[in-house]
Amino acid sequence: MGKVQMGYAEALKVTLETISPLGCDSVALSECPNRIVAEDLYSQVCSPSTDSSMKDGYAVRSVDIETATPQKRTQLTVIGTAAAGLPANTALTGNDAIRILTGAGIPEGADAVLAEEFAISDGGRITVFNHAEPGRNILPKGADVATGELIAVQGSCLSPGMIGILAAAGYSRLPVFRQPRLAIIATGDELVAPGQPLPQGKLYASNLEMLKAWSRRYGMHPAFSILKDQPEIIAKTIDEAIASHDAVITSGGAWTGDRDFVARTLSTLGWKKCFHWIRMGPGKPVGFGMLRDKPVFLLPGGPPSNLTAFLQIALPGLLRLGGHRNPSLPRIMVKLQTGLTCRQIDWTEFVYGTLMDGDGHTLFTPLRMISRLKTIARAEGVIAIKEGVESLPPGAIITAQLLR
Repeated sequence: MGKVQMGYAEALKVTLETISPLGCDSVALSECPNRIVAEDLYSQVCSPSTDSSMKDGYAVRSVDIETATPQKRTQLTVIGTAAAGLPANTALTGNDAIRILTGAGIPEGADAVLAEEFAISDGGRITVFNHAEPGRNILPKGADVATGELIAVQGSCLSPGMIGILAAAGYSRLPVFRQPRLAIIATGDELVAPGQPLPQGKLYASNLEMLKAWSRRYGMHPAFSILKDQPEIIAKTIDEAIASHDAVITSGGAWTGDRDFVARTLSTLGWKKCFHWIRMGPGKPVGFGMLRDKPVFLLPGGPPSNLTAFLQIALPGLLRLGGHRNPSLPRIMVKLQTGLTCRQIDWTEFVYGTLMDGDGHTLFTPLRMISRLKTIARAEGVIAIKEGVESLPPGAIITAQLLR
């Protein structure tokens, strides 16, 4: 497990294979948007629970009006009314009709619903000038969901639409994976919390705020702290964080310089290193391992490296911890506006860019890394020049991860 200098694809594979999802909670439907289903969910009922009308009109026997046209009209006697939740208490026989509203159950004896625009009401009778074949304007029992039908599979993300159909399927609470309790620890004597005065030579902890924002986008509510470069304080904080959280991210101090204490501190705490330093850029000093059976991610401090290490290694690991079936950023196919050449053919290079519609494709325009923070702020997507690929030509159709 101590292998270093592995490629990006292998590092991601190791990360996802090492981490297992947390346990599950039973959560009310209203609290479930964007949560992850912890088990396959099957419909408990049929919806609708009976054949029902899709339109306002008249429940009829199709045979009684099969010859009706504007030139050859048919008359029927209206013998009752049916509304949603208020069924008719009578059955149809020959040349009868029942006034029916959308959502009402189909009365006994009826096999079609004639839309009201094809009939003229005259007291207790209607004059019909169109036919309605069997099944016309009828929503069959179980058409939306049928008892025992698989509705959601384990690991899928609950959209508002999915929550709606699960409500129709008889659920008021859902089993969902527990969201990871995350601790983010930023280290560096130069860091100052946003909102505080900024002394000469210091800088605000922008990486910390960025990581918090990304975590919250995925439903996590991280605890966070800013620490000085003091091994004893770092060790104590990590030790306490791992005891009370499901995962820990450290930001900064991931290199091997004289004041990069995090990896050394983790080693003294018993960290089981899976990797530290992989063949990708930016973000190559990223590390991952397990401490007391909980994942710890080491992120470098430079903003592009910090973001890339988080998005490509830490975030997939955290999503796996939270039960995601596909633990990655959403992806789309894009067309490359300009050609790209990798800096090192034996590593994976990630390139940030903007997206726009054009000529039948979403166009990806790479951003030059002139200003680190401005480039990150403007980026809407990221593509990978995979290990072993020397260049990508203009017009290439490739996969991009979405950041917006």
